[in-house]
Amino acid sequence: MSVVPEPGVPEPSPVVQQVLPYPVRLEVDYPERMSRLTTFFRAFLVIPHIAVLFFVGIAQGVVGFFAWWMILFTGKFPKGMFDFVAKIFRWQTRVNAYSMFLTGKYPPFGGDA
Repeated sequence: MSVVPEPGVPEPSPVVQQVLPYPVRLEVDYPERMSRLTTFFRAFLVIPHIAVLFFVGIAQGVVGFFAWWMILFTGKFPKGMFDFVAKIFRWQTRVNAYSMFLTGKYPPFGGDA
């Protein structure tokens, strides 16, 4: 199997070429125009997400700790634990993108795909 680099992406080293490309990709489109009102209040609008993500992040850390042991002894990441961690990671990514002005779309609560 050969890996064909995408246009504009630097050529990976020979060691990286032996492994399949990583299955995660994040694309952010340039926002042509953003609302001034939501930009002004964005720091306040993101507070509910940060508060909930704080407590969910604690749960994510506990699940990650137990998942580490499961992976160590069984060699598998349990599907339910993986789905939970991935869901929280998606949610955190959306909230971070919103708070850093990468998107003007208010993130939904939860990490559904």
